Amino acid sequence: MSRFRDICGEFFATLRRMDFLLFGATSALSLLSILTLIGGYSVFGLKVILMQTGATVVGIVVMFFISVLDYRTIAEKLGIYLYGAGLLLLVATLLFGTSEGENKSWLYLPGLPFGIQPSEFVKSIFLLTFSYHIFRVKKKINRPLTLLGLMVHAALPTGLILLSGDLGVALVYVGIILLMLFYAGLSLWYFAGAAVLAAGASPLIWQLLREDQKLRILVGFNPDLDPLGKGYQPIISRAAVANGGFFGRGIFGGSMFQKLPAGHTDFLFGTYSEKFGFLGSLLFIGIMVFVVIRVTRLARLTRGDSGTYICAGFAAMLIIQTVENVGMCLGMLPVVGITLPYFSYGGSSVLAIYITTGMVQSVAIHRNRLRPPLR
Repeated sequence: MSRFRDICGEFFATLRRMDFLLFGATSALSLLSILTLIGGYSVFGLKVILMQTGATVVGIVVMFFISVLDYRTIAEKLGIYLYGAGLLLLVATLLFGTSEGENKSWLYLPGLPFGIQPSEFVKSIFLLTFSYHIFRVKKKINRPLTLLGLMVHAALPTGLILLSGDLGVALVYVGIILLMLFYAGLSLWYFAGAAVLAAGASPLIWQLLREDQKLRILVGFNPDLDPLGKGYQPIISRAAVANGGFFGRGIFGGSMFQKLPAGHTDFLFGTYSEKFGFLGSLLFIGIMVFVVIRVTRLARLTRGDSGTYICAGFAAMLIIQTVENVGMCLGMLPVVGITLPYFSYGGSSVLAIYITTGMVQSVAIHRNRLRPPLR
């Protein structure tokens, strides 16, 4: 019994070194999500509210347990196995997964009454393993063979996700990779060369896209090109945002969100904006900006450890997903099925984002035990 008390005491003593401002901000985003779903109870139903609340609570508990583990030890001892397991999950999704929408991105495991979206969980694995890989080779990162090894590491999960048709998530991975390499000191000449190569390959990539993917991109920048088809969601979402005005229609108010397909998942921000208005949207954006600033600050304080690259990649993920999701809800960017971190309904996305947050909290706790906790 005394041993159990000692373990619990050590666990809570370790948690006292976590970044509580970051925890408070991420919890606030989740709370806004749940409040929005409660306000749409008549449309979304009780099950959606309970699932989101349950996923958030489980995610926070998992975050606490991950945060007390040393991220460096996990990467060193288990990284290769986690990376292999992540690739196997993506391959299994390609072979046995099901499509919800236009992407084959869901996997139903035997014995589970619900599906999982492996690409969401593989993000956490990729951040952990790629950051450790960069840390191991950072002194020679500008050597071609070193960079080739990093590119192979990055290309395997990204390529498998592309094969599933999930272009949006693949683009998130690309953004994560680029910012992590930038933080690691990769020469800007490599970035310039990649930009030239991407520009030259754009016509070929365009030809390889399916017709529905091409239409989705074109309509994404101008929903009125297909108002009853691909443009319907962003047009209704844009109308919901406009209907919210400055102060919103109230938590149980609003009417446009009732017509909005996926108004509780990818387009939940449109529902939220109608209910809480421009003021509420500004609050959400402000909290998310605070989270990104907090994470990038931690990346700077970690000073070249693998935790630096974990935080840099996580910041990139938050920025890309937020900009893309809010942009498509405003009818300004293509609809590519990207969730809004901590906010969009979905057990996989909520649990995965808190797993990754746990890794960032592990960096805050273990980055240097001789330094005081972040404040």
